[in-house]
Amino acid sequence: MILDAQAYRLIGFTLAFALVLRLLALPQPLVLLNPDWVLLVLIYWCLTFPERFGIGLAWLTGLWVDAATGPLLGQHALIYALVAYCCVRFHTRLRVFPLGQQLPLILLFLLGAQLLLFCLEALRGRPLLLWSYWLPCLTGTLAWPLVLAGCGFLKRRHLPTI
Repeated sequence: MILDAQAYRLIGFTLAFALVLRLLALPQPLVLLNPDWVLLVLIYWCLTFPERFGIGLAWLTGLWVDAATGPLLGQHALIYALVAYCCVRFHTRLRVFPLGQQLPLILLFLLGAQLLLFCLEALRGRPLLLWSYWLPCLTGTLAWPLVLAGCGFLKRRHLPTI
């Protein structure tokens, strides 16, 4: 039970840190490159602890991101829950892939999430689609090794028996 509490605290800390990275006030050219750090960390925890972090917590995380970023309440919750479903459903296959094979799948998850976000924004009447809209998917894919290393280090350090 103590390990479960420690695991949830670690997951909460990493998600909060990812949200801070997402909300950083960056100069305009760098804002276009800022990936969805929360989604990357969410993918990591869904692949690492599918029994502890699944669709429900991903949905709550999405609501938390919606409340912090100010878009339509529930859009990130829907997207994160769908990505979490895919990660949990195929976690036994995905987590054994080497990094080179994980990167295209992470890109696919990020592109799918960005496409769903675009569809939801288009339904709201804002169908602006520039090439720069897809840049966070590319930078998120390139940031995946950092997320793997950082979250993996924290997991080994704070949850050695899990």
